[in-house]
Amino acid sequence: MTTVDYDAVVIGAGFGGIYMLRKLRDELGLTVRGYDRAHGVGGTWYWNRYPGALSDTEAFVYRYSFDQDLLQEYDWSTRYLRQPDILAYLEHVVDRFDLRKDIQLGTGVTAAAFDEDTHTWTITTDRGETVTATYLVTALGLLSKVNIPDIPGLDSFEGEILHTGAWPDEHDLRGKRVGVMGVGSSGQQVISAVAPEAGHLTVFMRTPQYCVPSGDRPLTPDEVEPVKRNFGAIWEQVRGSAVAFGFEESTVPAMSVSEEERQRVFQENWDIGGGFRFMFGTFSDIATDPRANEAAAAFIRAKIKEIVKDPETARILTPTDLYARRPLCSNHYYETFNRDNVSVADLRTHPVVEATPAGLKTGDGKLHELDVLILATGFDAVDGNYLALDLRGRGGRTINEAWRDAPASYLGITTAGFPNMFMILGPNGPFTNLPPSIEAQVEGIARPVGESRARGAAVEPSAEAQRAWTETCHAIADATLFPKVDSWIFGANIPGKTRTVMFYMGGLANYRAQLADVERDGYPGFDFTPVPDRART
Repeated sequence: MTTVDYDAVVIGAGFGGIYMLRKLRDELGLTVRGYDRAHGVGGTWYWNRYPGALSDTEAFVYRYSFDQDLLQEYDWSTRYLRQPDILAYLEHVVDRFDLRKDIQLGTGVTAAAFDEDTHTWTITTDRGETVTATYLVTALGLLSKVNIPDIPGLDSFEGEILHTGAWPDEHDLRGKRVGVMGVGSSGQQVISAVAPEAGHLTVFMRTPQYCVPSGDRPLTPDEVEPVKRNFGAIWEQVRGSAVAFGFEESTVPAMSVSEEERQRVFQENWDIGGGFRFMFGTFSDIATDPRANEAAAAFIRAKIKEIVKDPETARILTPTDLYARRPLCSNHYYETFNRDNVSVADLRTHPVVEATPAGLKTGDGKLHELDVLILATGFDAVDGNYLALDLRGRGGRTINEAWRDAPASYLGITTAGFPNMFMILGPNGPFTNLPPSIEAQVEGIARPVGESRARGAAVEPSAEAQRAWTETCHAIADATLFPKVDSWIFGANIPGKTRTVMFYMGGLANYRAQLADVERDGYPGFDFTPVPDRART
């Protein structure tokens, strides 16, 4: 009989870790310990405190749906939630369900190893603590391991270097010469927010991105109340949709209507705002048909030319490739480049060659003098935080060895060779609005955990099931245009990283159906290994 400290350990206290802790503790009756290296809960929304930070999912579906009272009682007052709003919401959830007592903050997990004799996990923290648990759940975050670009001489820069994914509590950019590198979602948000207070803002533009307005605005209680009354139908629609953003996805092919009608639909959705809405709510094939994609891209390019006054700046800002990265939205992004204190450096023509004590030097010999450099250069997404852990499964094999060719999973929640370990937002999970997917995964993890306890067995996926799931994810991705551009959603933003599928792009409804089928059919693809009786302290 083996004694463990906890039935389960959960790493991470963001959306995923919080709900996983509640599910395992309050519904399965397990003893659970949560760990997070941050000094507060919130995960991504604890660290991403940069100016302008907000979710690009509408507020009414950027929340949990598992508790009806929570849905009815917690209010919002803007169309999109800003970082402080999201953090306050998650802190409220933690306190509402009395979860804080079971979360150890300011404590990073550095290692976890599976013991094949006892069928338990030994977890080590950066405080030198060691605990044991039957189950390990990693809620490490999809976008949490920051990516620092390799710029020669960066250590010599005498100004301040900030990363949007690790923003300090206090900062003052007023009147300063600020540079921003990166124009993805975080970059666009921080550019729009910083420009009015900076003395001068230089945007270092390598890959211009398509962007539509977010349509963010204040909401009145009279606008929120009908949403609350209709939450039952809203969440039914979300769970039955593809991207789970709370709008009806189009079923109309772009080329099935006239050019005049296409322009009308694009303009209507431009005016409403929202990146996923523009890609998936306008026409059904923007992400799959090259002609439809070009029609959407051409509309956005025309908007850039219309909005940005300086022709050369507009040229630098205009993408020429497919509209096939994660769709972005940001209020006043293009308009920001009309400001007298904002300039753009075209890194496609003149790349950054080195950092100096005074700033960044580009290939044309120009020194861009800076007081502050903001790196909005994203993350080593999906698997980055896993590879940074000393994570060992059967036979002492590390996750780095297991994923040497590419990260892999079964159903996005578990990986072969790592028994009793489950992942939230692991590789090849759904490409959707995250909270509904997180809920689906937490519930999809709880079921095999409960089954393994009922059987007195350890549980892990078979290599065959993992291989088949990976092939499914590849096949679905290859039916879209997304793999045809370099993007973080395939790992292309990290030099030297294998470019591979990282998401299941079949939609939330199909993903939930897959999880339901696995439970209904007796957990095909999972191997249950009987283990001796075990007790816990």
